[in-house]
Amino acid sequence: METYILLGFVLVLSIYLGLELISKVPSTLHTPLMSGANAISGIALVGALMLAVGDQFGQLQEVLAFLAVTFASINVFGVHITKCYLHNIFNVIYNRH
Repeated sequence: METYILLGFVLVLSIYLGLELISKVPSTLHTPLMSGANAISGIALVGALMLAVGDQFGQLQEVLAFLAVTFASINVFGVHITKCYLHNIFNVIYNRH
């Protein structure tokens, strides 16, 4: 039980620190920050796939692995789509001049 309390504390603390850090980042650094978050999501995706293969905790493990794969994939592919969209916008803007 103590482990779950500690893990819950770490989760709440990481959410709070993440929100504080992102709110203080200047707009010129958002692209490198987005790339770093994309890399972290890729690592989380690999970890979630490794979790899906195991059979230590039964159905709870499968549900958590599915949720982790889903959310990490949404982030990875969403960032990729956003970068492609912005790249196309900048190409249109700079090719007209």
